[in-house]
Amino acid sequence: MDLENEIQALKTKIAFYEKMINEIAVPIIPSIVDNTILVPISGYTTQDRLENIRNRILDYLGEHRDINCTVCDFTGVGTDQIQDLDYNILAHEISQLDSSLKLMGVRPIFVGFNYLLVKEIVHAGVHVHIETYVNFKTALATLLDKAEKSVHSLP
Repeated sequence: MDLENEIQALKTKIAFYEKMINEIAVPIIPSIVDNTILVPISGYTTQDRLENIRNRILDYLGEHRDINCTVCDFTGVGTDQIQDLDYNILAHEISQLDSSLKLMGVRPIFVGFNYLLVKEIVHAGVHVHIETYVNFKTALATLLDKAEKSVHSLP
C-alpha cells in the first residue's frame, strides 16, 4: 500500500471513529414520563461538543415528532471539565439549545448544574432564562404531577 492510500484509509477510519464518538457521547434515553427524553451530559464540555449535543437532540426530535419535553442533565459536568470554555459561551450554548427546542415545540428542562458552575456563571454576569431543577428526579416528579393533574381535569 502506498503512502497516499494509507493516509486516506487512516482519514476514513478517523472520520468513522469521530462519528461513533459523537453518537455515543450524547445518549438519548426515553423517560418514564410519556413523550419525554433524558439527555445526560457528562465529562469535558467544549463549544463543539455542546453544538454536537444540540444537533443530536434536534436530529432525534426530527425523527421522533411525538417528543414534547427534553430534560438535559448536567450532573456529570463540573467546573474542572469546562475550564477551557468561557462561561459566556457555555451560557450562550445552553440558551441556543433552549431556544432551538422551544422553536420545535419541545419543552426544555435543565437539571443538575453543579453549584460551582452556577456560581461561576453568575459571577461572570451571565443571564440565562431557562427552566431548571436541582436534579432529574425533581424534574420528573414535576412532569408526572402535571401529567396527573391533566388526567384528573379531563371531563
